[in-house]
Amino acid sequence: MAWSSNVNRQLAAAIVVALTGAVVIAAAPVPRGQTEVPRVAAASDLSFALDDIAAGFERDRGSKVQTVYGSSGTLTRQILDGAPFELFLSADEAYIDQIAATGLARDRGVLYAIGRLVIFAPTGSSLTVDPQLAGVKNLLTEHRLNRFAIANPAHAPYGRAAEAVLRKRGLWAQIQPVLALGENISQAAQFATTGSAAGGILSYSQVLSPTMKNAGMYALISADDHPPLRQRMALLKSAGAVARDFYEYLQQPAARTVFSRHGFALPDASAR
Repeated sequence: MAWSSNVNRQLAAAIVVALTGAVVIAAAPVPRGQTEVPRVAAASDLSFALDDIAAGFERDRGSKVQTVYGSSGTLTRQILDGAPFELFLSADEAYIDQIAATGLARDRGVLYAIGRLVIFAPTGSSLTVDPQLAGVKNLLTEHRLNRFAIANPAHAPYGRAAEAVLRKRGLWAQIQPVLALGENISQAAQFATTGSAAGGILSYSQVLSPTMKNAGMYALISADDHPPLRQRMALLKSAGAVARDFYEYLQQPAARTVFSRHGFALPDASAR
């Protein structure tokens, strides 16, 4: 019993020391001049363009940002639940309006880009790509379309736009049994380039990326075939100096040139 009590006292002392050490570590001050890297929530279609812009921002301004990509709907829920983001770049301005209405954003922000859609078929696919989706219709009619990828319309703006295109072409009801729904447009691209997928409706920015430019064929879908993908960004109430600087940097010519190079249309200043 004495041996057991002694062990218990030693264990308790060790726990106290460990906890004390943890408190000291947690309470350690941030070195002077060091600031926390702000977290930026961004729609998945931006992953390549925004990585390039963030690299330019670090080179030009000497500051870093941490980008977190996902579907705009999912990121909105996270922000409403208190996720520690300082800036949000949505693929649908309605999500910015939703956050601004709760008081979590400083204002409605600015329109930074207009997204575009493509019909894509990976190398070796039997799908012929064309803006009117005649190739998709032919495979459906012949019962040879086993899998077709789009982002989930429930929370991904590019998925809702893809649904609008398919409805306009009279294919929505027929294609639903073979749809592979990505959590976001990046996952839809993975589905469209792997496995048995004949192709999918993806963002223009993705097929222009280094990882996909040689992966297959694509055709640009008319912007008149779906509601405009008006992409808006806004600073959140928690935004610090670096996030505010990055927000301004995103509106400068250098960043807008990168957006354009990655397949985004640029809104006029009067429309922002």
